[in-house]
Amino acid sequence: MSLEASDLDPRKLIYFVTVIDEGSLTKASKVLLVSQPALSASMSRLEADVGQKLMERGPSGVVPTRFGDFVYAHARLIRDEIKLLERRLVDWRSEANPAIRFGALPSLSVTVIPKAVGRWRTQYPKENLQIIQRVQIELLHALLGRELDLMVGVTDSYDLLSGLKQRVLFRERLYVIARTQHQLFLKTELAWSDLVHFPWVSPPAGRYSTLLEEVLKAEGLGPSASNTVSSSISMLKSLVATSDSLALLPSHAALTEIREGTLACLPISSPLLNRSVALFTREGYEMERPHRDLLECVRVVGIEISRDSEAQTP
Repeated sequence: MSLEASDLDPRKLIYFVTVIDEGSLTKASKVLLVSQPALSASMSRLEADVGQKLMERGPSGVVPTRFGDFVYAHARLIRDEIKLLERRLVDWRSEANPAIRFGALPSLSVTVIPKAVGRWRTQYPKENLQIIQRVQIELLHALLGRELDLMVGVTDSYDLLSGLKQRVLFRERLYVIARTQHQLFLKTELAWSDLVHFPWVSPPAGRYSTLLEEVLKAEGLGPSASNTVSSSISMLKSLVATSDSLALLPSHAALTEIREGTLACLPISSPLLNRSVALFTREGYEMERPHRDLLECVRVVGIEISRDSEAQTP
């Protein structure tokens, strides 16, 4: 008889995860508030259900078998989802108006998101809103894991996970940002081959670093001299302002520093530096009116700020 997923008891799987996490049946029984004999019997029944041994008991405690590791990886997700549901139920019951959980890239959170939220607040002064700033791949996983209701990021086909969909909101352009006293501003004709010898600052694992590699590759160049990774846009701009490092940023994310004269855009570009900013949601997810109006504010503000920053960028 073949085993169906519906035959598995989720409680036994959670017990199994706890046993592996604690490293012993004795410790796990105390955490789970069940007797050790009952827990041991439950684990034996789980092994009988899956038809293979899941654990090895030795002097150092309980460790998973190779197959047990495979089951543990999936069972842990079930345990974590139940814990997440429990927290969400508490939040839902304690709030008459649960918060909209909205994710955004750090670069968009400098000007676009604050201005959009401010405009949206005139319509929804009492709506609860939670804004989460992370790099793109982390936001996508959080969206897929239902930690977020929706997010705004950039359109990268290799970053789009199964089960998600996207809709373009506006277009923006990235610039090479440097401190105003950088020696590259002294060159009369600037080429990408001049830039590759300098260190760069990039957000972690996402479109920026990959895009830089694509631009350099398109110019027939190898990787840059070095790369400092920072998930903070403030840190990124500070590093550029106090060193010879370079960075790729939309000009609106550094407009204050550009106006103050601490940062400037190098006179160099590439067609690859144009990008689309998009709304990401889970497939089948239906947004309520406040969600839709928030995204409309982001779209309109994004268009306005991108247009205005382009006009003000030398």
